[in-house]
Amino acid sequence: MTVPSWQFLAFVLAGAAAFNASAAGWWRQSVWLVLNLVFVWSFSHAVGPLLPLAGFLALGYFGAQAARRRRAGPVAIVLVLAAFVWLKRYSFIPQAALLPPGAMLIGLSYIFFRVMHLVIDAAQGDTEPIGVVGFLNFTLNFPAFVSGPIQRREDYEANSSLPLTAPDIGLAAWRIVLGGFKVLIVSDVLHTWQASLIAAQTPGLSFGWRVLIGALVVVMYPLFLYANFSGYTDFVIGAARLFRLRLPENFDRPFGAVNFIEFWSRWHISLSQWLRSYVFNPLLLGWMRRYRSARGKQYPAVAAFFITFFLVGAWHGQTSEFLFFGLLQGGGVAGNRAYQLGMARRLTAAGYGALGENPIYRAICRGLTFTWFTFTLLWFWARWGQIGALAGQLGVAGSVAALVGTVLAASLVLSVADLHGASTGRMLAVLRSRYTRTAFASAMFLALVIAALVLNLSSPEIVYKQF
Repeated sequence: MTVPSWQFLAFVLAGAAAFNASAAGWWRQSVWLVLNLVFVWSFSHAVGPLLPLAGFLALGYFGAQAARRRRAGPVAIVLVLAAFVWLKRYSFIPQAALLPPGAMLIGLSYIFFRVMHLVIDAAQGDTEPIGVVGFLNFTLNFPAFVSGPIQRREDYEANSSLPLTAPDIGLAAWRIVLGGFKVLIVSDVLHTWQASLIAAQTPGLSFGWRVLIGALVVVMYPLFLYANFSGYTDFVIGAARLFRLRLPENFDRPFGAVNFIEFWSRWHISLSQWLRSYVFNPLLLGWMRRYRSARGKQYPAVAAFFITFFLVGAWHGQTSEFLFFGLLQGGGVAGNRAYQLGMARRLTAAGYGALGENPIYRAICRGLTFTWFTFTLLWFWARWGQIGALAGQLGVAGSVAALVGTVLAASLVLSVADLHGASTGRMLAVLRSRYTRTAFASAMFLALVIAALVLNLSSPEIVYKQF
């Protein structure tokens, strides 16, 4: 079942009507379980392809139970991690050792985060035992099944029985329509535009046109990815709210970030927060115990940042391109932290803080952050051959010109909201109005209907579905 789509929306509305037909806990848990299982079944319609996913869920459930025993926790963690790597068919595993292709593994990466969180917390004694129904409803949570957001059990349980008033339904409808518009209209236009720019890269172009088109090819992708993924997130947050569940936000104006560390606190927030909790913090605490001086304790954070965000990249895919993507993510965040430490020593903390408030400095930092992320995404959406062809088309001088031009343009465009904070605040206040949202939602819904019925646009794939 494609998310988002009209079919999925009908599934959500019918399911929400059944779910809210009774306030009894057993009824809602039962309806939720049926909906989750039906949704998973919709991707396969056969038992065989679902068996590997079922086996992973069984391993996760029994691993979470066993992890409560003193020495079983590390074993359960290793087994869950190994099973995930094996099922994801990472390229370093010999082909003969892998399952034959054909297994239904959509949602596996997000199930992995939920299962691993349960196992780790159980090993640390930080969570209560969970029953089979509760485990399945948490791990197979259908609004977040395809591509998250990633939610921890305590947050899921604290936000799974909320009131559902008329304003809540209105806000849910707003997020559903907004998300559908982003995915179906905005991301599709951006993706089509990028494809046309790629096709326009012909050998006979002048230097200026090569630079402009090459820069736009690269810049279009993060904009497309944001519209695609944040639109999906908006849609499923609205859908989940109809089931009295609040999913965590995954984006917070990421292109307004003034450094790469801040960027990853605004982009795919649930992923970076999960890795901070279960990778960054344990590494940092473990290493800091070995350093006695205050200055010496600063540097483990650089290494911990690198490892954590290298894993962010490596998690996304099984090929060498994604490993390099991970190196660039880890290097960007670690380099950002090393720069902060160096500048604070050189200028003092107060001096560096004052520099950080300078609007020109902030504008340049914002442009550099956007440009670095845009550059790293080359290894996210392209293969080595495509990257080499683009670099060959531009040449060294063209690549430098495209890079500098992107930094300058991004610095200017992305700083408009920062330089006009008061007017932006008033604009956002207007957009938060129920009447304004209703008008915008009505216009976007009309555009979606026209796109579906008149233009016959189909629902595009969510990029993060493949992970």
